[in-house]
Amino acid sequence: MADKKQNKRNNNNRNNDEDYNPKFRKIRKKVCPLCSAQNLVLDYKNPDQLRKFVNEKGKILPRRATGACAKHQRDITIAVKRCRHIAMLPYAEN
Repeated sequence: MADKKQNKRNNNNRNNDEDYNPKFRKIRKKVCPLCSAQNLVLDYKNPDQLRKFVNEKGKILPRRATGACAKHQRDITIAVKRCRHIAMLPYAEN
């Protein structure tokens, strides 16, 4: 009987770690790529730079995916829309 209880405890704690809890994992916060790199300037005339912030279908990636702060996410959105308007980035890729 004691062996069953011991096995249950071992199964609940991954690698016998007392502090492990899969519901409350510490997720490392993403750092804004534009804040961290001071020499990186967002330019709507540079589509290669903006492709990092657009998925394969042509949609602008959200903040949780890009890791950008709110201020720079707004700048990214404006730059992508301007780049689309001058036909350097497609609106949608099929």
